[in-house]
Amino acid sequence: MDTSSRMNFANLAFRDLNRTNPCIKYVDSDVVLYVGSLNADIDVNEQEVVVERLMDDFNCVHTFLANELFSKLYHGFCKYHLRPIFHYMLPMCEKHGDQFDQGMWQAYISANKILADKVLEVANPETNYILIHDYHLMAVLVFLRNKRYRAKLGFFLQSPFLASAEIYRTLPVSADILKILLNCDLIGFHTFDFARHLLSCCSRMLGLDYESKRGQIGLDYSVKVKEFEGKFKGKHVIVGVDDMNLFKAISLKLLAFEQLLRKYENLRAIVVLVQIINPERSSGEDIEEVRREKYGTANRINQIYGSCGHQLVSLIDRPVDQCEKNACYAASECCIVNAVRDGMTLVPHMYIICGQGSSTVDEASGIMSYFPRTSVLIIYKYVGCSPSLSGAIRINSWDISSLAEAMHSAVTMDNSLRQLRHEQNYNYVQSHDVAYMARSFLHSMERACLDNYNYQCWGLGFSFTFKVAALSLGFQKLFFESIVPAYKKTNRRAIFLDFDGTLVPHFSTKNTAKLR
Repeated sequence: MDTSSRMNFANLAFRDLNRTNPCIKYVDSDVVLYVGSLNADIDVNEQEVVVERLMDDFNCVHTFLANELFSKLYHGFCKYHLRPIFHYMLPMCEKHGDQFDQGMWQAYISANKILADKVLEVANPETNYILIHDYHLMAVLVFLRNKRYRAKLGFFLQSPFLASAEIYRTLPVSADILKILLNCDLIGFHTFDFARHLLSCCSRMLGLDYESKRGQIGLDYSVKVKEFEGKFKGKHVIVGVDDMNLFKAISLKLLAFEQLLRKYENLRAIVVLVQIINPERSSGEDIEEVRREKYGTANRINQIYGSCGHQLVSLIDRPVDQCEKNACYAASECCIVNAVRDGMTLVPHMYIICGQGSSTVDEASGIMSYFPRTSVLIIYKYVGCSPSLSGAIRINSWDISSLAEAMHSAVTMDNSLRQLRHEQNYNYVQSHDVAYMARSFLHSMERACLDNYNYQCWGLGFSFTFKVAALSLGFQKLFFESIVPAYKKTNRRAIFLDFDGTLVPHFSTKNTAKLR
């Protein structure tokens, strides 16, 4: 009997894909269909119209989730448990950090079950490719695999996976989540390091072995560039665009800027830090504490080093449309991305593309089309996109002094070096756009699914312990109903028991994880 098995069909991949909202994509040769749920309270009388509009205009199959269920899924389990753990942090809020909320976990599972059922209504996972986005929808995998053993399932984590096994195992359902993830054919990450962290957790917590094998952004700027340049005429502008939360480390950026001004007095009249703060996605005591700290530091810097009519730190704490952000990027000499916990943030890519300019921007700024393009990017060396952007100045966000010196280098750098750094970054960004990444991921998924029909598939286990054993086509399962009667009728019986390789070569049942 051939007892070799290939458990769970799981492969791991790393890809620099652009961030998208949590959703499920069903792909065949001609159509991409999206399955998801709007974060909106839609009147019952209008739901049918909304469903038709989403399908007709966006190829989106909408699934209605009750407000309470959605809140427990997104603002509950995902925010207070999954997001901190994946960012290598324990739950931060005292109100929720002292115990695991089983109700939030049940809501997470219930919502994922509803979405999985909707996928099965509109697609055939055995002939179509199903791509699931982000940790909000991980449990969809196990429900689809349970119904379709040969389903072509891909999952992309639009978040870092920074947790070590010691931190990750503190989540009571951590092992269940790992088993859920291993039900897909291909898992995608922003960087190889994130994949390696997950593999380590699988190895240490589940005893699995593994082996390793092998955006161009269209923007239209408008006259806002000229307005922005006029406002800060004659100044070296450093820009930052971040969410209001602990992970983005805006306070560390402000402290480094304060040290820059303290050490280099000659820069006080000619340098400005423009910090755009994106609207917070949720509220809570932790958000308010972060906000108070940011404003306290910014006000102190302006009072000590600023002057009447000249603010050294400009906090833009309001909704800012993309056009205004692009203008800010285009008019800035330096962009700082110093988040201490982040995945594939698009801020560096946007800044680089805007630094390259366009005919509209050139006209507004009075620049000739052949004028050399320059930009300086300062980035935390462990941010997901850092290894890809070779022209960036890499720093340790926790080292205030090194960040301050990086700022000084950025505003005093020779123009030829600024041009060289910009070209290195731009060459990568323009050649690795979202279309390239999508094609690359789909091709990897096709290769990962090639062997699905070369094995017999048997479902093992229940609930979140469910997995598929892929056995050779010559495998014959022994059924209780046939073995017991034959055993009773036989007078002479021989039972062979194997231990530690005495009858067949010793091997460990392992997941064939491929890092692409």
